[in-house]
Amino acid sequence: MTAIIDGKWSVFIKVSELGSVTHAASALGVPQSVVSRQIGAIERECGGRLFRRTGRGVVLTEFGQRIFPGVKALVAQAAVLADEIQTLSGEPIGAVRLGVLPSAVQRFVGALLTRVSQRFPKIQLHFTEGSSVQLEDWLNQGRLDLSLLLRENELESPDEPTLRRVPLTLIGPAGDPLTSKPEVNFDQLAGLPLALPAEPHLLRARLNSLARERNIELSIKVEADSLYLQEAVVTQGGYYAIVGTRRVAPGLSSALIVNPSLTRRIVLSTTLLRPHTLATRAVTALILELSKTDFL
Repeated sequence: MTAIIDGKWSVFIKVSELGSVTHAASALGVPQSVVSRQIGAIERECGGRLFRRTGRGVVLTEFGQRIFPGVKALVAQAAVLADEIQTLSGEPIGAVRLGVLPSAVQRFVGALLTRVSQRFPKIQLHFTEGSSVQLEDWLNQGRLDLSLLLRENELESPDEPTLRRVPLTLIGPAGDPLTSKPEVNFDQLAGLPLALPAEPHLLRARLNSLARERNIELSIKVEADSLYLQEAVVTQGGYYAIVGTRRVAPGLSSALIVNPSLTRRIVLSTTLLRPHTLATRAVTALILELSKTDFL
C-alpha cells in the first residue's frame, strides 16, 4: 500500500493522462529529469515497461494500461484519506492552488489572502497569474485546484458560478477625445487601430462576429494577449484596446462600449484532476463571498 500511494505514482498518472514527460513535468512544476527518474524507478519496481515512445510523446504499454485504472483509483482514495485525516477536527488545512486573471491581481489577491489568513490560518494559498486561456489549460492539467476564468457567453453553469459581469470598454491615452467620454458606440470602433488578443481567442471571435453583423470592419494593428501588454501598447500612443475593466493604468482613459453594450463573465472553475478538499471548499466559499464586494 505504501508503494502504491507513493508520490511517484502520481507522476505515473500525470504522464499517462498527458501523454508526455515534458507536459507532465510542466504540470507538476518539476524538472523533466525528475519525472524521467520517477518513471524509471517505478518500472524497476514493477519489472516491466510502462510507456513506449511515439513521435508525439509517450503512450502506455499493455502492462501500463492494465495497472493504470487500479493505480489511479488508489491514488485518488489516498488523497481523500489524507484530506480526511488532516481535517478530522473540521478545520480546513493544506495547500490550495488558485489561478488569477491579471485584472484581478491588485485588489482580489490581497483581499482573499487577508480573509483566508484570518479565518483559515492553516490553509496555504499558491497564486498563479495568467491569461484565461493559460489558466484553463493549467486547470485541465491539474496544476491548479481553482481558477478565475473569463467567459464570453451568457450560458450559466452550476459547475462554474459567475462571480461578476464586467462591461467591455475601449481604452486609449489619457485625454483622447474618444475615450475621455463616458461612452462610445460600437460602430465608432470601425477603422480604429486596435490592439487585440491573437487568434484563436473568444473575445476576438466575438468582436469580429459582431462587426460582421453590423457591416463594419475592425482594424487589428497589434496582437497583444494580456491586459498588461495591451495597456503598454496603448500607452505608446496611436492605438486602442478593448478590455473587460474600467480600472486602467495611469496615463490611460476608458469609455464604456454601448449600442450594443457588451459584457463578459468572470467565473470560478474547479479542476477535475485533483480532489475537492475541505480547504478548497473553504476558499471557494470565500471567493463567492468576495464576489459580492468590489474586489473583482
